Amino acid sequence: MKVFACVVGARPNFMKMAPILRALRAYSQIRPVLIHTGQHYDPQLSDVFFQDLEMPRPDVHLNVGSGTHAQQTARILEKMEEVLLAGTPDGRKFDRVIVVGDVNSTMAAALAAIKLGIPVAHVEAGLRSFDRSMPEEINRIVTDAVADMLFVSEPSGVENLVREGHPEEQIHLVGNVMIDTLLALLPRAREVGTPQRLGLPVGRYAVVTLHRPSNVDHAETLSGLLEVLAEVAAELPVVFPIHPRTRHRIEAFGLGHLLDGQGTGRRRIWALPPLGYLEFLSLTSQAKVVITDSGGLQEESTALGIPCLTVRPNTERPITVTEGTSTLVGSDPHRLRHCLEEVLAGRYKSGRCPDLWDGHAAERIGEILARE
Repeated sequence: MKVFACVVGARPNFMKMAPILRALRAYSQIRPVLIHTGQHYDPQLSDVFFQDLEMPRPDVHLNVGSGTHAQQTARILEKMEEVLLAGTPDGRKFDRVIVVGDVNSTMAAALAAIKLGIPVAHVEAGLRSFDRSMPEEINRIVTDAVADMLFVSEPSGVENLVREGHPEEQIHLVGNVMIDTLLALLPRAREVGTPQRLGLPVGRYAVVTLHRPSNVDHAETLSGLLEVLAEVAAELPVVFPIHPRTRHRIEAFGLGHLLDGQGTGRRRIWALPPLGYLEFLSLTSQAKVVITDSGGLQEESTALGIPCLTVRPNTERPITVTEGTSTLVGSDPHRLRHCLEEVLAGRYKSGRCPDLWDGHAAERIGEILARE
C-alpha cells in the first residue's frame, strides 16, 4: 500500500484534485490522504466547492488562513512538515506528495516534502507566462524544480520543461484535469439554471471575473475596465461575481457607481458575491462571452467554445490562444472594447478544444502513479 498526500489550498486546486482523487481510489494499492492547507478559508471560496465537486472532507486541515506571501508560505511549510513527519494516524509514512496548480500551497507543500526526502508529483507542470512579477510564476518554477513526476496539460509545458533540463522520462503529457471536472459536472451545472434564476437570456450575456493585482490594485486601471463593462452592459447584460479582494478595491476607489448604474436610472452590471462551482459553471457555460484574468477560465472557455477575453498581457496557457477561444487584451480598455465589438458582431474566432482535453486526464495520471 502506497500512501499519497494530496494537497489543496485554494479554489482552483479543488477542481483539479477532485478527479485525481476519484482516479486514485480505483487502485487498491494506493491510499490518497487529502490535506487542505486552508489558504482559502471563506466558505464561498472553499467549503461550497467541496460540496459541489462531491469531494470527501479533508483528512487533515492546516487552517493557515491569509497573510502576506511570505507569512502564508512559511505557515504552510511549518505545518506541512509536521504532518509529513507524523504520517497517518495508523502509523504509515507518506510515499509521495501530489500538488496541483500554482498557488502558495502548491509550492510550500512541495518544498516541505522534498526537504524530507518525499518525492513530489506536480499536476499542471511546465506552464510558463515568463512574467516573474506574477507570484504564480515563481510558484510554478520552484515546484517543477523539486518535482520528479511532472504531469503536463498542453504541449508548451513539455517544451518548457525539456528546455529547463528536466529528464524526458519525468514528463508526462496527460491532458487537463480541470476539463475532467468541467465535463463531468456540466450536465448538473446546466440543471442549476443560474442564468434563468437571474432572468438572463441564455447565450446573450457576458460573465466577468477580475482579481489579479495588476487589474484591481490601481484605480485608473480598474476604473478603465469597469467603464468599458458599463458601456457594454447597455447592449449586453454583464454578470460580475466579485472576488472579495476586488470588491474591497472597488469600494476603496469609489467606483461603485459603475456597478449600480447610479445616475442612469437602471442597473448596468449584475454584481454578485462569489459563486459555487456548479452555479458559476451554469453561468459561464451559457454565456456569450467571458472576460477574465483567471487562468482556469481561459481553459474552461476553450473547452466550451465560448469567446474569452483575457485581461492579461501574457498567459501560461498559450494553447488557449493559439488553438482555443482566448484573446489577450491586457489591461487596455480600448482593446477590450474592440474585442467585445467583434464578439457582438459575430466576427470573433471559433477555436477548437485541444487534444487530450477529453475528460480522462486524471485516469491517465492514476495509471502512471499506479505503475511507479
